[in-house]
Amino acid sequence: MRRKKRAGIIFITVLGLLAAMLASGCGLFGTGGNSYSSQPSQQPEQNPDQQPERQPPQQAPSADLAEASPVYDLPEIYVPTAPGVAVEKNDQAIVDFSNMQDGYIMAKYIEYTDLKIKLLITVPDGVQYTYALNPGMDFEAFPLSGGNGEYAIGVFRQVEDTRYSMVLSTTINVTLVDEFAPFLRPNQYVNFNQNSEVVQKAAQLTAGIGDLLEKVTAIYHFVISSIVYDVELAQTVESGYLPVVDVILSSGKGICFDYAAVMTAMLRSQGIPTKLVIGYTGEQYHAWISVYSEEYGWLDDIIYFDGVTWSLVDPTFAAGGMSSASLSQFIGDGTNYTEKYLH
Repeated sequence: MRRKKRAGIIFITVLGLLAAMLASGCGLFGTGGNSYSSQPSQQPEQNPDQQPERQPPQQAPSADLAEASPVYDLPEIYVPTAPGVAVEKNDQAIVDFSNMQDGYIMAKYIEYTDLKIKLLITVPDGVQYTYALNPGMDFEAFPLSGGNGEYAIGVFRQVEDTRYSMVLSTTINVTLVDEFAPFLRPNQYVNFNQNSEVVQKAAQLTAGIGDLLEKVTAIYHFVISSIVYDVELAQTVESGYLPVVDVILSSGKGICFDYAAVMTAMLRSQGIPTKLVIGYTGEQYHAWISVYSEEYGWLDDIIYFDGVTWSLVDPTFAAGGMSSASLSQFIGDGTNYTEKYLH
């Protein structure tokens, strides 16, 4: 299996995300209060730290890029699997943590229902992630992005409105193969596979390029020149929206979350550890993308979104031998950025 390339994190920062959510409908964050209970119809517990509802994306239409483009050597994709070696299950739900060392779990709600199904993952530092499960469908992958330690996992079924009851729970102790494992693989937020058009396009764009920052530059320029902002979607997008990266690429349009998801999928497919981060810059809610570089570690504000346009700071500073002190001054000390959720 091809090992990941460890090079400096490049952040795609979506500036003014809360304002953009209201004004342009980026669809990253939801509102409202759910409550969860371990008793099916009894007094539900108060909802813990909430995240937006996430509706699973529709399957992207198949695309045979090989027929339209030259064949390139494709990288091996870390495809999530559910082998059933280590599971927690009952007649309603299954959580497969056989590959937890690789930074993910698989989960599914067995029977179809019109009621909402939620998956809650509490990471070792106590932060709780809330995802939507697609009932009656196949397994979905969810990252273990909180590093090593104990994770609490629960599957909840809607009782009424924002009240939920627990149908399954478990705890797992995770020791990752390395810190990058969760950020190289597809998951519900950034969904791709070996046959995805974004994977093949990334291979085409980076063919013959060895330098990480040059790969990032090539992918960045392709995405911003190939995708136009979807004003209609921005005005109508609902809470829980999830990008379908191949649909975005084939349609040539999308909102800010779509741009970021396509770039994340392309970079991960090239073995570049990439985080989709949701958090705060100062007091404002934002999203950004980090790309790891062995030479510089996690970098900030290399690629960013100001609510209107995407911008790329010239990435040739690495090849130009910029000193660590100069780089630190260039990107700042990171104190304005507070990570909350990593996907």
